[in-house]
Amino acid sequence: MKFPRLLLFVCITTTGWAADKPNVLFIAIDDLAPALRCYGNLIAKTPHIDRLATSGVRFDRAYNQLPLCNPTRASVMTGLRPDTIKVYDLDRHFRDEVPKAITLSQTFMRNGWWAGRVGKIYHYNVPASIGTDGFDDPPSWQETVNPKGRDKADEALIFNAEPHRKISAALSWLAADGADEEQTDGMITTEAIKMMQSKRGQPFFLGVGFFRPHTPYVAPRKYFEMYPLKEMRLPYAPKGDRDDIPTAAFAHNCPVPNYGLDELTLRKALQAYYATISFVDAQVGRLMAALKRLKLADNTIVVLWSDHGYHLGEHNGIWQKRTLFEQASRAPLIIRAPGASGNGTVCRRIVEFVDIYPTLTDLAGVKPPTALEGRSLRPLLDNPLAKWDGHAITQVLRPADKRLANPVMGRSIRTERWRYTDWAEGDSGVELYDHASDPMEFNNLALEPDPVARVVMQQLRKLLEKKASGKVPTTPFNPERL
Repeated sequence: MKFPRLLLFVCITTTGWAADKPNVLFIAIDDLAPALRCYGNLIAKTPHIDRLATSGVRFDRAYNQLPLCNPTRASVMTGLRPDTIKVYDLDRHFRDEVPKAITLSQTFMRNGWWAGRVGKIYHYNVPASIGTDGFDDPPSWQETVNPKGRDKADEALIFNAEPHRKISAALSWLAADGADEEQTDGMITTEAIKMMQSKRGQPFFLGVGFFRPHTPYVAPRKYFEMYPLKEMRLPYAPKGDRDDIPTAAFAHNCPVPNYGLDELTLRKALQAYYATISFVDAQVGRLMAALKRLKLADNTIVVLWSDHGYHLGEHNGIWQKRTLFEQASRAPLIIRAPGASGNGTVCRRIVEFVDIYPTLTDLAGVKPPTALEGRSLRPLLDNPLAKWDGHAITQVLRPADKRLANPVMGRSIRTERWRYTDWAEGDSGVELYDHASDPMEFNNLALEPDPVARVVMQQLRKLLEKKASGKVPTTPFNPERL
C-alpha cells in the first residue's frame, strides 16, 4: 500500500525546538527603587539594565500591590491582589487562603515548559534565610537552587548604624573583599547561567531572584568606589513637609525621621545602596551576555522587576518601604518580548504588578487561570501609546502600636494625574496629591480641598471601592478630564 507523500514544514530554532514556545527569563530584584539611569536617576551607574531597557519596553509608572516583600511577591506569582490571598505581612503563605491557586510558573509547567528557580522569587528573610528555600512554594518549580555566598560568612563584618535592630531591618552595609562570584548574588547568576545552558534544548521558565539591594547593603568594594561619598546628597523636602501627612502614613518601623541618624551616616547608607544596585546591574549584564552567547536571546521573553519601590530619605527622613507614597508604590518593570513592536520605547501608562502574570501567558500563547485580577500588557508592548485608562491600587496594613490603637489598613489609588489615599477608610486620615504640579507629593490637598479636589476625592474613593469589590466599570472615571 502506498501512502501519499506529505510535505511537513516545521519551524525550528537554533536550540532545536519549536519557536512558538518562548523561554521566559524572570528577573526579580529585591528592594530596588527606580534608582536606575534609564529611569532618569543621574547618580546610578546601571549600564546593563539600561541596555535591557533600550531593547524592551520600560514601564515608567508600574505599581506594586503592597510595598513589602512577601505580599507583593505572592501577588505577582498568583496574579491575585492581597485582599484575595489575605497576605499583608511577612508570616503568611498565600496557600493558607487559596490552596489551589495555580501560580505563574505552574501555568507554564502545565503547558510544556520546564520551570526552575535560583535565589529569591518568593519571600525570604534577608539575610537569615539565604541558602535555604525561604518562604518558597514547592509546587511552583521543578528545580530550585539556593546559593549561599561570602556575604553570609562575612556578616560579623557588617556595619550596623542602628545596633538595636537586626541588620535585616537596619541601615547596614559592607564594602566586601573578593570577587562578584563569591557573593550570593554572583553565585545566583552563575547557577542561572548553568540552568540556561542545560535547558536550552527545551522551553524554560527560569526565575532568577537577587537579594540586593535589600539590607544589609553588601557588595564588593569596587562598587562602593563608583560612588564618592562627597557626591551623595539627601533628597530635598520643604520645611514642615510632614505636618499635613496622617500619622498612619508613616511605617511603624521608621518612627522618627532618618532613624535619628546624622547626615554623614545617611550619606554612607546612600553610597552603599547605590553600590549594591551597580553590583546587581553587573549580574544582569552577565545574564544578558549568556542569553546572547547561548543563542537564546531571540526566543526569550525577559522580565525585570523589583518587588516594590524604596525610600532613601524622602519626606524628611523616610527609609526603606511600607508606605503608600510614590517612592514605595512605584517600582521598575522592564519587559522585552521578541518581536514586540514597542521594543526600545517607554510606556507611561499606569500599570500594575498583577498585570505581569496575564501578560506573560498572553505572550506565550498560554491560557491563564480565569481568576486572575490583572490584564495583559501586550497592547502596550506593541504600542506604548495605546489607549489604556489605567489606574493602580496599592495597600498596606499598619499594626497596632504606640501610635495606633488598632490595626489600620491604608489604600491608595494612582491615576495618570492623582494619588488618593485613605487610612481606615478615612477614619485615620486622607491624602490627595496632584502629580501634575506636585510629583514629590509634598502638598496634601485633602486637608483643605477646593471644589475640584472634593470631586476628585469623591470619585476616586468610589473607584477604589469598586476595585476592592471586584466591580470595576468597563470605562472607569477619569479625573484627568476635569
